[in-house]
Amino acid sequence: MSIPDFARSLCDDAAVFPPGRTPLPEAVSAHARHVTSPYAELVGPLVLAAPALADLATLAVDGLELSVTAPQGPGQVPAVRTAAAELPVRVRALEVAVPPGQSPAEFFAALDRAGGPGDAVVFVEVPRDERRAEVIARCATAGYRAKFRTGGVRADLYPDEAELATAIRSVVEAGVPFKATAGLHHAVRNTDPGTGFEQHGYLNLLLATDAAVDFADDTEIAAVLAERDADKIAERVAKLDSARVTAARTRFLSFGTCSIAEPLTELVDLGLVPAAVLGEGGLP
Repeated sequence: MSIPDFARSLCDDAAVFPPGRTPLPEAVSAHARHVTSPYAELVGPLVLAAPALADLATLAVDGLELSVTAPQGPGQVPAVRTAAAELPVRVRALEVAVPPGQSPAEFFAALDRAGGPGDAVVFVEVPRDERRAEVIARCATAGYRAKFRTGGVRADLYPDEAELATAIRSVVEAGVPFKATAGLHHAVRNTDPGTGFEQHGYLNLLLATDAAVDFADDTEIAAVLAERDADKIAERVAKLDSARVTAARTRFLSFGTCSIAEPLTELVDLGLVPAAVLGEGGLP
């Protein structure tokens, strides 16, 4: 049995990032196992920060597919292009942050000049300030994709459900596909018992995107993001027909997770992914 359509390529492998912080050699080896496993259809590219490309030279990375982050902005992109050209890897995506204080016009001009490696798609990390609307509008015009941060190491890095609802509706209305990263440690909205942080659920995001596609308003989308009943969320996901899954997943492309095993196991426990994909030996 295969991974259901709603979950295909849903999980970008961000193992090297907090809180996992897996050492790069171990992350590369684990990723190679993931993409040859029975659940390979769940797994997207390995996510690395731009400086980490230099450390791949001594590792077995032939055919490795990457999404590379440029947290300092477009100025890092030429170095990514150069480094990737010297490695037997494919950079499938670039994730470029808008530096603090830089106007959208300045940012997109710099990004256009920088270009990118090969056929990599470009995600623009949308800032959580007054620039957001213009950044999304320019992404729509230029054909870039959006990236939203949904958490981090401090409570203030987590947008509440109202803010995230507005962001999701905005990109859906603008026709800009998006990914999410940070803080999505569980399928369903929850309060982290260790930190007390309010954490979004990645299945809530999927259903919120479905609601936005169906012309829900911000209040309705926020209510989906706030839902904490795992059985209700799982039931709603299971009832999505193929057309609705396609519509939602062409907008909500993926999320970054520092563990492939955790979302996979959780989806199996919720009855949304067949246990057979774990294989006879379980997770590698």
